[in-house]
Amino acid sequence: MELKTGCKQTAVGVVPEDWSITPLAGLVAILHGFGFESRYFRSAGKYRLTTPGHFHETGGFRDIGNKQKFYEGPLPDDYLLSGGDLIVAMTEQADGLLGSAAFVPTSAIYLHNQRIGRAKILSSELSSSFLYRVFNSTAYRAKVRETAAGTKVKHTSPSRLLEIPVALPPTKAEQESIAEALSDADALIESLEQLIVKKRHIKQGAMQELLRPKATWQTTSIEKISDPTRRWSFTGGPFGSNLKSSDYTNEGVRIIQLQNIGDGEFKDEYEIYTSPQKADELLSCNVYPDEIILSKMGDPVARACIVPKHRDRYLMCSDGIRLAVDQKKFNTYFVYIVINAPAFRTKAANAGTGSTRKRIGLTELRILEMPCPCLSEQNAIAGILSDMEGEISTLEAKVAKARHLKHGMMQELLTGRVRLV
Repeated sequence: MELKTGCKQTAVGVVPEDWSITPLAGLVAILHGFGFESRYFRSAGKYRLTTPGHFHETGGFRDIGNKQKFYEGPLPDDYLLSGGDLIVAMTEQADGLLGSAAFVPTSAIYLHNQRIGRAKILSSELSSSFLYRVFNSTAYRAKVRETAAGTKVKHTSPSRLLEIPVALPPTKAEQESIAEALSDADALIESLEQLIVKKRHIKQGAMQELLRPKATWQTTSIEKISDPTRRWSFTGGPFGSNLKSSDYTNEGVRIIQLQNIGDGEFKDEYEIYTSPQKADELLSCNVYPDEIILSKMGDPVARACIVPKHRDRYLMCSDGIRLAVDQKKFNTYFVYIVINAPAFRTKAANAGTGSTRKRIGLTELRILEMPCPCLSEQNAIAGILSDMEGEISTLEAKVAKARHLKHGMMQELLTGRVRLV
């Protein structure tokens, strides 16, 4: 393949001719953290221990909330981080964290703990904001994992990190232009995420108000909500003896597993199928688009989602409960909202069995009651909340697109395929 004019082939791929390919040794030092003694750990205090959990997988600093550990012991010199310090996770506490980089958000609070590297720029020609982007790039992270030690838990070291060759633009100004463009992309993503949080709070407030029972509302049970004209409109999945792993196939009728029943949403991972013939044998366990499926177990128990329209039918696993709503009297979306609301969740948890992991069956679930207005009011409530959820889904799609575009930008900018000078 012929190289584009002004480009050269290197160990890290094709880059502009005026870019250099060099390991970071000599340009950056990465300093080890200190092993603070656990006897001084506290649940509250002035100083916070920094751990790999403080890193987002794609880079950036994470507030770990009530998981934060504090330290109230002797403080050695040079192990108190300053705002703007660039730190790197050198142990993979969770998938994707190894090599993740972040800027410390606040001075004189976070401690430079062991398993964390602090990057110190040695060259006046290297931008720390650009280095942050290099550390969090797909190519660099791949090299970090490739050179890491350990089998169960991967870990790296300053020397390993500094040996990895990287592509460097010729001037600090170009490096900072690249970092600024990616920072603008991050700002867009963050603003959309904050808007989603705001919209979810508004929706939560609207739900609390709209679902508050009125004097005209009547109480009904889950069993009475099911459609009496349809067979098996309220039923559980097959017992294990009726659906074995030997019945699984690579295509056919998809089996909805417990993992697919998310907390108010259908999780599209964990795909398992069975043959149409087997699904026909277990016809009472078939479930169809726009019906409700509930979980018999888990946290929370009796969580519900609406079956998606991706397929003509599905087959329930043994831990699923099908609810086909009587649409002459009830709105499916309204019922789904009420089932996932805190009041019904509490009833389901109290009716369930088990101490560590709750479980609920048809017998307990069928008699649980929920307040309902007339169908026209259900439709109005469902319409308002559905529109709100639609706005949130649109914003989530925009965030996903923005992340995808940013990923592409990183690849283009950090290899010089697109230049900002």
